Amino acid sequence: MENTQPGAVRGHAVDHRQLAVALIDISSDVRRKSHENAGIPLLPNGMVDIMRVIESQPGITVAEVATRLDRQFSNVSTQLRELVARGLVTRIRDAADKRYVTLHPTEESQRIRTLLETAWAEALGAAAAKLRPEEQEQLAGSLPALQRLAVLIGEPS
Repeated sequence: MENTQPGAVRGHAVDHRQLAVALIDISSDVRRKSHENAGIPLLPNGMVDIMRVIESQPGITVAEVATRLDRQFSNVSTQLRELVARGLVTRIRDAADKRYVTLHPTEESQRIRTLLETAWAEALGAAAAKLRPEEQEQLAGSLPALQRLAVLIGEPS
């Protein structure tokens, strides 16, 4: 009998709770280990999230970042002040309307992103090398679906 549950694959239901827990555990450990191995000052996860949004959408506003991350404007604004002070984000005021400010990544931000993404890949690669060959194939085969899932979950509700 075929399983018709949402998320069912070839008669097997995807346990979204277990998937979510695994992804969060992987994310937490990869971020922690990558900062240790990249030789860069530890950035709180919230700041890394803000930097990633700004890098993916240069010219975004503070309000748009807050909406995208589903955070309070004041909290994002506070973390942005720290990112600007660290030289990782620049604020550019609109010439016509000085109240309108856009956010842009700096070269240092892009350098740190490259270091972090390399360290993330190394942490995952070291762990994946310990998987059985069939598990490595499953992992490789799941990448397109996980990338698409990341896009879909990042969209506004």
